Amino acid sequence: MSYLCPLCGLSLTLAERTWGCPRQHKFDIAKEGYVNLLPVQKKNSKDPGDNKQMMFARREFLNAGYYQGLSDRVNQLALEYAGRAQQVLDIGCGEGYYSHRLYHALMQDHPCHFQGLDISKSAIKYAAKRYPELQFCVASAYEMPIASHSIDLAIRIYAPSKNEELQRVMGSDGILITVSPGPMHHFALKQQIYAEPRLHPRSDANISGFECLHQERLMSQLELKDREHIAYFLEMTPYAWKFTAEQKQRFAAEGLCCELDFQIEVHRISK
Repeated sequence: MSYLCPLCGLSLTLAERTWGCPRQHKFDIAKEGYVNLLPVQKKNSKDPGDNKQMMFARREFLNAGYYQGLSDRVNQLALEYAGRAQQVLDIGCGEGYYSHRLYHALMQDHPCHFQGLDISKSAIKYAAKRYPELQFCVASAYEMPIASHSIDLAIRIYAPSKNEELQRVMGSDGILITVSPGPMHHFALKQQIYAEPRLHPRSDANISGFECLHQERLMSQLELKDREHIAYFLEMTPYAWKFTAEQKQRFAAEGLCCELDFQIEVHRISK
């Protein structure tokens, strides 16, 4: 799988450890194995995406296996709906937890090429170093340096993107699996923050240019007792800064329990 130049849109080819295009734009592979395809002029901040602290917290929490049920279900659906996918993309892959587990699930069935992209350099650096068998790049999901109509299977877990870009990169009969928060996701946390907590909106399973083949909710209860894991979990949620030090100390002493509610959908590019 090759890339598109983020500056001119032409195809990049790899020569030794440098990706280059016919217009002589060049992008070196970092020592960890990833390539940065997010030009400075296209950044909205100095260090876009999750910072090192957030990435570390999510990495440690996910590696402890608390969201493995979600990962397993995504992998099952991928094999069911796109079992022979050759070119696979994880949009907003973060530190690569879901990427590497899906890659190995697919490889047990058939060979494939797996690519992950994320706007967070910290996350991609870790992913590339830990999972060298996968290909990673720093890039925006709103302007992906991915060839048009080249992807057989894409996953997008909690990552925003642009519908037009999704339509562009997906190949004929391409399958897109998305995950978003279900109505009750983390509701017990919200109850401790807001006077009138709101449910997450239900997905209408509508992505322009795609047809929805399957929709489900995966629900369970998360129970945390380990102090470190509680701290990691709070740090990786959007509610972390809303809790007081006293509340965090209480969670550490008494444990934490809340709902997990994931909306999972399988879409196919419209013909």
